[in-house]
Amino acid sequence: MKAWAFIWVLCALPCFALDREAFTFTKYDLNVRIEAEQQRLGARGIITLRNDSQVPQKNVFLQISSSLNWRSIQVANKPVQFVTQPYVSDIDHTGSVSEAIVSLPQPVAPKASVELQIAYEGTIALDVSRLKRIGVPDDVARHADWDQISPGSSAVRGIGYVAWYPVATESVDLTEPDSSPVILGRWTEREAEANFVVKFCQFTSKQSSAQTAVLNDPPPAGVPSGMEAEVGSDGSTVCMNHEYTPLGRLAPSFALGPYTIVHNDALDVYYLPEHNPGAEDYSLASELAGAFVQEWFGMQHQRMRTVDIADMQAAPYESGTFLFTPLASKDTRLAQLTAVHQFTHATLLSTRAWIYEGAAHFAQATFREQQSGRQAALDYMAQHRDAVIDAEKSRKESDAAANSLINTTIPELYRTKAMYVWWMLRDMVGDAALKKAFQTYDPEKDKAPSYVQQLLESESKRDLEWFFDDWVYRDRGLPDFRIASVIPRALVAGGAVFTITIENTGDAGAEVPVTLRTQAGDVTQKLVVPRKGKASARMESATPAREIVINDGGVLESDTSNNVYKIPEPKEPATFEQQ
Repeated sequence: MKAWAFIWVLCALPCFALDREAFTFTKYDLNVRIEAEQQRLGARGIITLRNDSQVPQKNVFLQISSSLNWRSIQVANKPVQFVTQPYVSDIDHTGSVSEAIVSLPQPVAPKASVELQIAYEGTIALDVSRLKRIGVPDDVARHADWDQISPGSSAVRGIGYVAWYPVATESVDLTEPDSSPVILGRWTEREAEANFVVKFCQFTSKQSSAQTAVLNDPPPAGVPSGMEAEVGSDGSTVCMNHEYTPLGRLAPSFALGPYTIVHNDALDVYYLPEHNPGAEDYSLASELAGAFVQEWFGMQHQRMRTVDIADMQAAPYESGTFLFTPLASKDTRLAQLTAVHQFTHATLLSTRAWIYEGAAHFAQATFREQQSGRQAALDYMAQHRDAVIDAEKSRKESDAAANSLINTTIPELYRTKAMYVWWMLRDMVGDAALKKAFQTYDPEKDKAPSYVQQLLESESKRDLEWFFDDWVYRDRGLPDFRIASVIPRALVAGGAVFTITIENTGDAGAEVPVTLRTQAGDVTQKLVVPRKGKASARMESATPAREIVINDGGVLESDTSNNVYKIPEPKEPATFEQQ
């Protein structure tokens, strides 16, 4: 009777009363057991939640993958009433979670905490339900949502892929472009200071071969991380303790398989038996990348781990300095770029996504420049440009602060737009100043958004307030340059001097290169063109000039179709005014 009464009360609650994000998970203390032959995961432990809403809360929402089942929820070692329901959400590869709505013995006051003892279990098999629902072809979906526990090898990512530990978010819908980054971004920010402790145990029968478990808790830099094992009384259960303190931006993930390990000074590579050549290649690529990253960002702070995936076409996945990737690839250049990205994460630590992710992507572009020249780097960045432009087109003026680089949860902004921001800053202040700022950066001192601006201003002796205001502190959109006028004047000694006026019709200012192409070669000047403003440059050529080009691709711009002006032959009018 009590259970039915509880259900009736829940059903009677208006939708707006169900605040799934009222509580912040501040601590996990879990004991997780994996039985790979059965594809099973069982967990029990204690979670601590803090009420971060403005009102007392009587109900707690707990979500796990829909392929798992709640077995027990207690408070102070006493069972509490809860009901479970399927809740459609693409935070899990099944497209749904098993949501427990818990009735607490007493309301939890704002900023007060409650401890719950929990137990759940079930299977984690390959499941592409959420992707097939939105029309992704089966073969493509299988290489994207590859998470599973299996007898051969297992690889399981955390929230956003598989909710193998309890979470609580509003529903994510992959058909809505902003749904996943916004909701998962809120979760990441809320849980960043949480401590996640897990005793990870694997059961192995006498018939199966030994397997190695790897989790993505960040090890310190230095010697290869040891693996402390605890053998159970049955002689077939091996446990390891892992700790994320704090959780930061990581989504706890794990792998289990017959791995062999290749070590170097910076990296552990866990590879499956058939992928030994790829593992050796990646280890070598990381050594080459390491020298480059150290030159730009300084000394490594965390040890890196790369874990092989059996599916040769699986999409790679990174979480901090931990990388899931197939190691069967023969593409050495791709391996080097991937290693640069991973190494940068191990070297430049920051809780700010635009720094942590943006700098890693900037490092890849800069490495491409070192390999094949500036144009190769610009081409690499251009591969990601359209996604940023699309994200900017969908923005609202009212979201200028929320979508700023310091606040955004949109990957296209904190990854690709931030990459361009670092590239533009490099062109403005020079390599030496930017390297010094990166190497001086201290995440413990980064308490104010202006911290990085002050570092760069100190090293470059330039005022960068206007740039950070347009590109970092607010999302003003992108610049759009056009040649407003070109006025040539013949010189007595031959040749001509051109007065070139550039107009920026966009809402963000930038320092943009303007190039005068002549028979004798190119002449380039950098010009700061403010948002909704104009600026002029005087450029001289001793030989006939052919065209004027704004922006070589290093400045992120909304429209580059109007960036080239063909200079008329001498018989044409001397003054050009673009309408």
